[in-house]
Amino acid sequence: MEVFKDFTFDSAHFLPNVPPGHKCARMHGHTYRVRIVLEGPLHPVFGWVRDFADIKDAWKPLEAQLDHHVLNDIPGLDNPTAERIAAWIWQQLLPKLPELTRIEVYETPTSGVVVRG
Repeated sequence: MEVFKDFTFDSAHFLPNVPPGHKCARMHGHTYRVRIVLEGPLHPVFGWVRDFADIKDAWKPLEAQLDHHVLNDIPGLDNPTAERIAAWIWQQLLPKLPELTRIEVYETPTSGVVVRG
């Protein structure tokens, strides 16, 4: 069974490696949406895969680093494409949420990436 929890954060960034004149080379911001997906069996007593509060607790330190910050200033996100943001979130969460199977990062309502483990 899969369970998921969605979060949002607002951040600014620029992409330092794009071709000259590319609009994403300039500082700009997004309201990102992140979906954290876990998979596992139902707990025989609690009846859940994982308590949603556990997912929220695992996310809180990341939100503190990401929300209303310049992503380029965060170690590991010097070139903060949506793909790299998703991979960074995966690396941060996996030790706390071993049932993690997917991270989705939406940079806009119509554009995003998926990391699967």
